[in-house]
Amino acid sequence: MYNRILLKLSGEALMGTKGYGIDSNRINNYALEIKNLHKNKIQIAIVIGGGNIFRGVSGSSEGVDRVQADYMGMLATIINGLALQSALENIKVPTRLQTAINIEAIAEPYIKRRAVRHLEKNRVVIFSAGTGNPFFTTDSAAVLRAIEINADVILKGTRVDGIYTEDPELNDKAIKLDSLSFEDALRLNLKIMDTTAFTLSKENNLPIIVFDMNIKDNLKKVVQGKKIGTKVFL
Repeated sequence: MYNRILLKLSGEALMGTKGYGIDSNRINNYALEIKNLHKNKIQIAIVIGGGNIFRGVSGSSEGVDRVQADYMGMLATIINGLALQSALENIKVPTRLQTAINIEAIAEPYIKRRAVRHLEKNRVVIFSAGTGNPFFTTDSAAVLRAIEINADVILKGTRVDGIYTEDPELNDKAIKLDSLSFEDALRLNLKIMDTTAFTLSKENNLPIIVFDMNIKDNLKKVVQGKKIGTKVFL
């Protein structure tokens, strides 16, 4: 059983069946899954990407300055954070949204001590705007925040049920791995997270579990220690 978790969600996960933006059914389902944990007094922090709205790397490849594109991506994560906050509060889950860049009219600035205090008071804390710096992904932000708040584990919710030897959406013969070491993941060049995030997680002995967030009760089962998805550890 994990007591304090960092849940990493991709922006693309929020699209659901849509090709762009936020699917209200999907985000409401995620909110219900999070509420199920919250009722059990699990301390929950969340980092969401912004790829459903804007991706910095893609934007820079289309002629936007990379630094500007990354800041645009940070704003996209804030939009997603506001959407998830609203979905959670609609079902009576207390939340706080913190941003790595100051937008005081809509969210608190990120302060580690304040974030930890919110968690101790059983509030769900959503971290947005990545690390606040260009050239760093939300994967890196998720690992950094998890380390700062002393999370027990990073749970990466995806649309596949774990880590495979190849992309299972492209190769139906790909083999699922139930667990593996950081060293094996690096050796096999598995695209779990970007290299910076992965190395930071390894150096701080912070396990990562990759699982399918779209299956009902999967999040709860992972936190309870059941063998769901793929675990990466030292």
